[in-house]
Amino acid sequence: MSVRLGSAAFVLLALALAGCGDSRPRSERPPLNVLAQKVALQSYERSVTLTGVVRARVQTELSFRVSGRVIERSADVGQHVDANKILARLDPSEQQADLDAAKAALTGAEATMRQTAATFARQKALLVNGFTTKASYDLADREQLAAAGSLDAAKAQLATARDALSYTELRAGHPGIVTARNIEVGQVAQAAESAFGFAEDGPRDAVFNVFESIFAQRQSRKGIELALVADPKVTAPGKIREVSPVVDEKTGTVQVKVEIDPNAPEMPLGAAVTGRGYWRLENVVILPWTAMSEKDGHPAVWVVDPATQTVTLRPIVIAIFEKEKFVLREGLQTGELVVTEGDKFLREGQTVFVQNPEAS
Repeated sequence: MSVRLGSAAFVLLALALAGCGDSRPRSERPPLNVLAQKVALQSYERSVTLTGVVRARVQTELSFRVSGRVIERSADVGQHVDANKILARLDPSEQQADLDAAKAALTGAEATMRQTAATFARQKALLVNGFTTKASYDLADREQLAAAGSLDAAKAQLATARDALSYTELRAGHPGIVTARNIEVGQVAQAAESAFGFAEDGPRDAVFNVFESIFAQRQSRKGIELALVADPKVTAPGKIREVSPVVDEKTGTVQVKVEIDPNAPEMPLGAAVTGRGYWRLENVVILPWTAMSEKDGHPAVWVVDPATQTVTLRPIVIAIFEKEKFVLREGLQTGELVVTEGDKFLREGQTVFVQNPEAS
């Protein structure tokens, strides 16, 4: 019986000791080691490379000034032509007939003018000697003035008819390259209808479609670096000459024309080119990509509270994603401490130990 009581007392003592062991406070979880970076505002230069096309400074649509049937076409796409080169001809039969009629009308007007002039001179001489009336003199004067007006009108009609005949020949007007052809022999061409696309010789532009957000930044370097896509060794400096004030509804871009340096190696029309420009962002925060986290589907970073050494997940707004880094537009204040490495196992309120003391 004494043995059983001793065993029971031992068991009770063991349970009491075990209970005392559970009542002791548990040790806190050790802080996680992280690397951090102090937030500092700085300027950042970025390069933007876009692809565009080489175009002539002056591009026109050549067309006939009169209508008619095309009887000759002597130019084709890609052909370089001189200023007086005849590109196409219309059948001149109608215009030639109008010219002949205008010549005949001028001949008749000249005859009438000579007759009325002679009549007026005779009436003037008779009036001086008293052999005619003032009414006859005035009539001869009016007929002479009417004949002079008819003669002027006939001369103008003749000039118009000659111009119309010349319009049956379509000339380039300037040296350049034919970029499009819209007519064929036998076709009836209408006046003012585009017959050829034409690029005049002279200055060249590289034309790009650029998202308008880029103009919110300040260009840090003057000029644009241009290079042919087919042969990147062919380069040329350029400068922005024109920015369209209208945003394209379909693409949401703005057309930008970059003037190509005329002293640079020639870049052919229609060639694809790359253009590289440099823009500077002021007062931004740059962090390595390892600092990136997310909160509710949006970018965020872990911010260390220097007083408690705990972390909080802070939403941010990113301006630019770059290789191995990103540029913040807003979300952080100067002097704050951001975790850059070791954030994979962090949670809200987690205690951390910053391993790089220079960050703090």
